[in-house]
Amino acid sequence: MAEATRKPTLLLTLVLIAATALAAPARAAFETRATAAYVVDQTTDTVLLSKNADQPLPPASMSKLMTLNMLFEALRDGRVTLETRFSVSSRAMAMGGSTMFLTEQDRPTVEELIQGIIVQSGNDACVVVAEGLAGTEEAFARLMTERARALGMENSTFANATGWPHPNQRMSVRDLGIIATRLIDEFPEYYGYFSEAEYGFDGRAPQNRFNRNPLLKLGIGADGLKTGHTQEAGYGLVGSALQAGRRVTFVITGLETEAQRAEEGERIVNWAFRQFVQREVLRKGERLAEAKVWMGEIEQVGLVAPDDLEILLPAVVRGELQAEIVYRDPILAPIEAGQELGELVIERPDMEALRVPLVAERSVARGGFVPRLRTATQVLIGLGREAAGL
Repeated sequence: MAEATRKPTLLLTLVLIAATALAAPARAAFETRATAAYVVDQTTDTVLLSKNADQPLPPASMSKLMTLNMLFEALRDGRVTLETRFSVSSRAMAMGGSTMFLTEQDRPTVEELIQGIIVQSGNDACVVVAEGLAGTEEAFARLMTERARALGMENSTFANATGWPHPNQRMSVRDLGIIATRLIDEFPEYYGYFSEAEYGFDGRAPQNRFNRNPLLKLGIGADGLKTGHTQEAGYGLVGSALQAGRRVTFVITGLETEAQRAEEGERIVNWAFRQFVQREVLRKGERLAEAKVWMGEIEQVGLVAPDDLEILLPAVVRGELQAEIVYRDPILAPIEAGQELGELVIERPDMEALRVPLVAERSVARGGFVPRLRTATQVLIGLGREAAGL
């Protein structure tokens, strides 16, 4: 029977850095004043910070990102277009808080509603979208919850489309990170709306025409996504920034003031880009080990990297990384080229270990009589040694 095999610890030399020594002392953990925080390097899918990340919390207007996701999906599916006009109900018009100041006589387009939700944080716009897509806001909220579960957002429930305070309106910061990265990756054609600094629907509400995201004007690559604030939730921000091809997306919530939110968001962006670097450690097809083959036309097959691999590391790391290869040994033929046979576990200082699949270098057909006889002989010899206590 095949057993798990662990190869001795390897030293992976960083391709872009001369191998001189093992990692320098690990970085200090980032300290944030936020009640909950979640930071991910979206380019390498690496979590950089997780604080109370799975605790369901009141999301305030940050939950409008889920409303936008539902609208973007309707656009992608062809159920609406940017020019589609929605009616405004008396319920939508009566919404308090931040609004577009819509009236029942208005017929805003989908594009105007997107801008009103993102830039003006319009509660009335969210209700218009909810009623336009699902008939009622209550039905839309149920659809939001169902869709969240399908997207892997396990700690999110929705009672409304706006983020208005409600005991059943809850999201974790990890879930907010999931929906943020989805909006960036899946809907690039609409993501540009998140960086608009100003929008005033029909010249109304001049005092509410500026985007509340405090990072957009700082020149640090910030281009999204949504702020939130209620007395219960405190001040929060779902932010994202792009620098030199790397994207960092983060969520913070529970801050005491608007100024704290702005300061903490900028600190996180600077920390994420300055304290971590992207390094190449493997090239596609690079052989890292050989596994024994059982009942195959050959006795061994190479385990190789399926793709070039770049990983995120603390900037202080120099030289070599420790890694371990794990696979089942022997491997029963037949084997297909590219078939996943094991994994490479790379240790990163002060970060979660990275697990990388390793695949078969070539195909191995099931052997004929001679290979089968050889395997049977090896099995018998092994059993004999076991019986003799060798």
